[in-house]
Amino acid sequence: MADRWQLLFDAAILVIILIGIWRFRDPRAASSGNLLVGLALFCALGIVIFRSPAQTPWIAGGALAVGALGGLSVARRVNMTQIPATIGFQNGAGGLASCLVSFVELSRGSAVSGIGEAAGVFALVVGAVTFSGSMVASGKLAGLVRQAPLAIRGHRGILAAGLAIALALGFGLMAASGSARAALAGGALLASLLCGILFSIRVGGADMPVLISLLNAWSGLSAGFCGVVMQSQVLTACGATVAASGLILTHAMCRAMNRSLAAVLLGGAYAPPPAGLREAPTAQPQDAGHGPGDGEGAAASDPFVRAAELIHAAANVIVVPGYGMALAHAQRSTVQLANRIRQLGKEVKFAVHPLAGRMPGHMHVLLAEAEIDPDLLFDLDEVNSEFAAADLAVVVGACDVVNPAASSVPGTPISGMPILEAQQAKGVVVCNLDDRPGYSGVDNPLYRDAKTVLLLGDAAETLARLMERVQ
Repeated sequence: MADRWQLLFDAAILVIILIGIWRFRDPRAASSGNLLVGLALFCALGIVIFRSPAQTPWIAGGALAVGALGGLSVARRVNMTQIPATIGFQNGAGGLASCLVSFVELSRGSAVSGIGEAAGVFALVVGAVTFSGSMVASGKLAGLVRQAPLAIRGHRGILAAGLAIALALGFGLMAASGSARAALAGGALLASLLCGILFSIRVGGADMPVLISLLNAWSGLSAGFCGVVMQSQVLTACGATVAASGLILTHAMCRAMNRSLAAVLLGGAYAPPPAGLREAPTAQPQDAGHGPGDGEGAAASDPFVRAAELIHAAANVIVVPGYGMALAHAQRSTVQLANRIRQLGKEVKFAVHPLAGRMPGHMHVLLAEAEIDPDLLFDLDEVNSEFAAADLAVVVGACDVVNPAASSVPGTPISGMPILEAQQAKGVVVCNLDDRPGYSGVDNPLYRDAKTVLLLGDAAETLARLMERVQ
C-alpha cells in the first residue's frame, strides 16, 4: 500500500511539473508556470524528507535554508544582462550536485544493483563535465574568461583520451572494494573535471547559446542517472525532461546557425575571414552617424532628423533587437520607441533571431521585462519574408544576426547562417555603439548601405534622442 501511495504522489508531482512547463509557451502564463514547477519541486522535497530517517529533516532543512538565502541574495543582485552567466553557473551547480551524490554512493558501494552502479558512473562523469564546463561558460559570459575559442595542440585527442580514462576508472571501481573504490571514483572525478574545461574553452563567445543549451541538457541527464542511483522516480523523470528539452533546444540553436553540433563544439567548420573582409572600423565619435541625405543642409546632415523622417514616412516598421541592446540596458527605451511609433498609427513588429542573446530566450525575457506586448514578438521564420515589404527596419544593438555577409561571403564564422533580412527593407536605422564587427569578427556591409542611417553611441542615449524627434 505504501508503494502505491508513493507512486501516486510521484505521478501527481510529475503532472504538475509538466503543466508548469507547458505554460512556458505563453509569455503571459510563463510566470505562473514557473511558480507551479517550483511548488511541485518543493512538494517533492517534502516527500523525500518525510520518507527519510529522523535526523534527515534537520540536515535537509538547514541545507535548504542556506541554499534559499544564497539564491535569493544572488537573484536580487543579478541584472538581466548577467542572467546568461547566472544560468551557466546554475547548470554547473546542478551537475555538481548529481556528481557529488553519485561519488558518495559509488565510494561506499551502496548502489543496489549493477544498473544502479553503472548509472552512478555516468552521473559522476556527466555531472563533473557539466560542472567544470559550465564554470568556464559562465566565466566567458561574465567576461572573466577570454571569449574567443581556445584550442591546444591535439585538443580533440586529449579530450577523447580524458573521457576514456574517466569512464575506464568509473567502470573499474564497480569491480573494486574498500578504499580502492574511493580512489578510482576520485580519479574519474578529476579526469571528468579536466574534460569539462577542455570542452568549453574550445567554444567561442558567439556560440554560447548552443553551449548553454547543451550543458543544460547534460545537467538534466546527470540528474536522471542520479535518480536511478537513488531509486527516485521523480528525480529520474525530472532529469530526463530537462535533458530532452535541452537537446531539443540545442538542435534549434544549431539550425539557427546552419551548423552541425560537432562543428560548433569541435571547431574546424570555417576558416578565418579573408583579410579583405575584415576592414578597419570607421573612426567616429560615439554620437556620430551618417545616412541618406548627408550634405543636404544642416537638417539633412543630422542623422537623427533623417531617422525621424524615415519613421514618420513608414507605414510598417520591423524592430530588430540584439545583445548590444542588453548591454546598454536599452530594452525599455526600445519598447518605448516602438510604442510611440504605434501611437503614430504605424504597424510595428519585433523580429527576434534565436541567437540574438547570449542564451536561448534571453531576448524574449529582456523584452518581457520592458513590458512589451507579446503579440509583437516574431521569430525568424515567421517574420523574415516580411522585410522586403517593410518600409523601415530599426536595428538596436544587433550585428551578426543582420549581417548580409552570412549569405554572400564564404569561409567566415557566420557563412550560411540564416539572418534577419533587414537589408531588404526600404530603409534601415541602426542604433549601435559603433560600426565594428560583432562577435564573429566579420565586417557588416549593411552599415555602408546607402539606405542605412547609422546612429552610433550608447543605445539608451541614442534612442532617447531619437524619441525627442519622433513626436
